[in-house]
Amino acid sequence: MTGTRLREAPDPRLADAVRTVARVRGRGRRRSVVVAGGLLAAVAAVFAVSLSLGDMVLPLGTVVDTLFGGGDGGSRFVVLELRLPRALLAVLVGVGFGLSGAVFQSLLRNPLASPDVIGISAGASAVAVTASLLFQVSGLALSGSALSGAVAAGAAIYLLAWRQGVAGQRLVLIGVGFGTGLSSVVWYVMARSDTAVAQEAYLWLTGTLNGRSWGQVWPLLTALAVLVPLTTLAARALGPLRLGDDAAAGLGTRVEPARLALLGCATALAGVATAAAGPVGFVAFVAGPIARRLVPGRGAALPHAALTGALIVLVADLGAQHLLPSVQLPVGVVTSIIGAPYLLLLLARANRGGSGG
Repeated sequence: MTGTRLREAPDPRLADAVRTVARVRGRGRRRSVVVAGGLLAAVAAVFAVSLSLGDMVLPLGTVVDTLFGGGDGGSRFVVLELRLPRALLAVLVGVGFGLSGAVFQSLLRNPLASPDVIGISAGASAVAVTASLLFQVSGLALSGSALSGAVAAGAAIYLLAWRQGVAGQRLVLIGVGFGTGLSSVVWYVMARSDTAVAQEAYLWLTGTLNGRSWGQVWPLLTALAVLVPLTTLAARALGPLRLGDDAAAGLGTRVEPARLALLGCATALAGVATAAAGPVGFVAFVAGPIARRLVPGRGAALPHAALTGALIVLVADLGAQHLLPSVQLPVGVVTSIIGAPYLLLLLARANRGGSGG
């Protein structure tokens, strides 16, 4: 040999395997982008329709013209002051609940682990209703009360579930029990209050966008502008954590700090959404599973869950406004009609699989 090295020929089976993996990943990325684009287009379409329909029906061209500074005084008032804040709030509330539910379910590896099931929304409701009915708190202070209630409930559930770490099933069970106790507090306070005032609180507890204005949009938009990037950063640890604590630690993840950061972000997301519109039921519960079915193999699919949540709330609110003539239903009534059958289906599947108890 004159200074040359013999090299082993590459194994063709290994090369084929590498190409196959690359091809599958490429298909997964393309599907993820296509589904995200489709969800975004659907959100934009329903958003435009929601600005068009009402007692005064406006052509879509007029709506677009008004949004870009045109239109007469009447159309500007209807679109910009009455319909736009409500539609934007529906999108933001859906993003908050959808993202929160997807984080909880993926982190705890349990499809029941959404904020409205494990007591986070119940904590927000208990503090907000108590502050409103007993101390006449309103406006931004009431929203702050709901957020503080969600955070306090999340912290209490985490501490009660701690046993040298937090297991998903234990946290869910403690959360369900804790939420039931907080719901009892809500109904006790309402029973002791004036009927007319309690009726308003009951409407908020259903989850509603009726009568919402820019005063609710800006605080929620500001909160999400902070929480969504923080959740995105914290979600880098979500993949390893889904493999289990031991595997995640072996991959170099600081398990408990990472889990605590994700739980904190998810709790805050649910809290600010609840503060803006009340505990809109089942959005957080169904948005994540729908998103993961649309993009299988993409992990938690957080962006898709956020868009799915926005689409669910937009469609539900459109139905709440126009399904019954001369009646505006709370959006939570419609989302419950969507979510309750899914919960029953999930429980039925669990029972057929022998895991439903």
